[in-house]
Amino acid sequence: MVLPAIRRRHTVPAQWNPFTEFEDLYDRMGRLLESTFGETTGSGMWTPLADVSETDDSYIAEVEVPGMSKDDIDIQMSGNELIVSGETRKEEEEGKREHRRTRRYGRFEYRTMLPSDVDAEKVAAKLERGILTITIPKSTEAKPRRIAISQG
Repeated sequence: MVLPAIRRRHTVPAQWNPFTEFEDLYDRMGRLLESTFGETTGSGMWTPLADVSETDDSYIAEVEVPGMSKDDIDIQMSGNELIVSGETRKEEEEGKREHRRTRRYGRFEYRTMLPSDVDAEKVAAKLERGILTITIPKSTEAKPRRIAISQG
């Protein structure tokens, strides 16, 4: 007896990103804790989402701070560590009941260690459309340089 051949489609799996799954799990756990123990975000500190990238000359940190003004945010460099902190305030409206709250309020802090020496005196920051972009120049020693090869 001959069995029919089963043809399988060869699909390329989407690229797996463990960090996306971790962030999703973190958000779910936060919602579970809030529903179980009540709101904790008003007094607890939270961490905003951020991306850090590198160019030949600098590091660029993009931190999500929607609805905030530059006066609500503090940026510090401590050696190679970038520290962004501040506080978001919740505006209460009378006669309004919340059904679901996913935005975070209260004190926040984002910390990251940069891999090489930086020039802390030339750090620049720009706040536009809820994204805080911080440009941290590399020190002269940390920048890559080309070495000329002599003929001989």
